[in-house]
Amino acid sequence: MLNERITLSPEEIYEKEFKVDARGYRPQEVDNFLDLVIKDYTEFMKMIKGMEKELGAKSEEIQVLKQQIRELQMKLENKPETSGESSGVSNIDLLRRISQLEKFVYGHMQK
Repeated sequence: MLNERITLSPEEIYEKEFKVDARGYRPQEVDNFLDLVIKDYTEFMKMIKGMEKELGAKSEEIQVLKQQIRELQMKLENKPETSGESSGVSNIDLLRRISQLEKFVYGHMQK
């Protein structure tokens, strides 16, 4: 993705050689090359700004999620134990007791 929008690599910039005229480098050739460099730097700046914006949004999202985690942990720590298993009685034990009571009640009613 990044390579599609960038025209020059650092090696290409470093290795670029301009033809020399009697008066020095050809100004138009240098200008054209510098235009490419400027275009790349402009694209880099756009990409950096976009990534910084995305990073800021993700950081905010992370902070919100961390706060939600803290709140849920507090709720869990402060939650009174309401399950029967914590007091030594499981749902299976309760079902057995109900079954025994039904047998006792309905067994006595038939007599």
